[in-house]
Amino acid sequence: MSVSLWIWVVLMLAIAAMLAVDLFLHRDNHVIGFREAAVWSGVWIAAGLLFGVVLWVWQGGDVAGTYYAGYLIEKALSIDNVFVFALIFTYFAVPAAFQHKVLFWGVIGALVFRLVFIFVGAELLETFFWTAYVFGAFLVYTGYKMAFRHGEQTPPDRNPVVRLVRRVVPTDPAFHGDRFFTRVDGKRVATLLFVVLIAVETTDLIFAIDSVAAILAITTSTFIVWTANAFAILGLRSLYFCLAGLLRRFVHLHYGLAVLLAFAGVKLILSETPVGKLPIPVTLGVIVVTIAVSILWSLRSTRDAVPDSH
Repeated sequence: MSVSLWIWVVLMLAIAAMLAVDLFLHRDNHVIGFREAAVWSGVWIAAGLLFGVVLWVWQGGDVAGTYYAGYLIEKALSIDNVFVFALIFTYFAVPAAFQHKVLFWGVIGALVFRLVFIFVGAELLETFFWTAYVFGAFLVYTGYKMAFRHGEQTPPDRNPVVRLVRRVVPTDPAFHGDRFFTRVDGKRVATLLFVVLIAVETTDLIFAIDSVAAILAITTSTFIVWTANAFAILGLRSLYFCLAGLLRRFVHLHYGLAVLLAFAGVKLILSETPVGKLPIPVTLGVIVVTIAVSILWSLRSTRDAVPDSH
């Protein structure tokens, strides 16, 4: 799928406009409740689905189906981001009113990281056929780690990048409102909120490698890959506030995500064999069924853990 430069420019401007609206509406750093988060999650999901309809009218059903497959797998993988973000915010005891600002700038960083990875990854797959085997094996291994080593979390302050920042940048070990930098005794220093942002950004960098590799198993069209990533990530902030209180119930979701990563890896490897690329309807079916089963299994397993509201 070839896309002209002006379409890229229009898309970038549209995404920038949506981010600007999001920032403007939350400029007062208020605590985001479930209802507000659910409404905004609905808005972002609707935008992502609507873009698929635009692609259907513009490029046809195959392109739209590819986009939807990529969007679904990215949306599913973003839920695992939410788990880690919750861990980081809890570890650093980030006030609820400031979490939005960290996630907002985290989303911008995620869009930039993925844009770089997408162009590099797509170019490698198009130029060197053997990279499909490398990426495929990486995804299968990542799926294995997620399934059998889930829950082994490294404390955020042991993140090598976070430790480096604390050594290089003068840092005050306290929050100063929603500021990333402030002045203490006349010196400009980073606040603890900036350290939290670095922890979120570096964590998302790791997730970006997995998610971009997974969607490149579906298509190497940079336009489809990036738009699917962008629309999935745009709702990440709202998704966090929407699911933060429900995360304890998604106890088996990591198995579903592991299956999706392994499936993407096998799909990528098969694309360079006589089997070829699997049909998009098959890919969509596997993604939808896997996500649905893992969520329903989780909710069923934890239904007795939910306190009776009566």
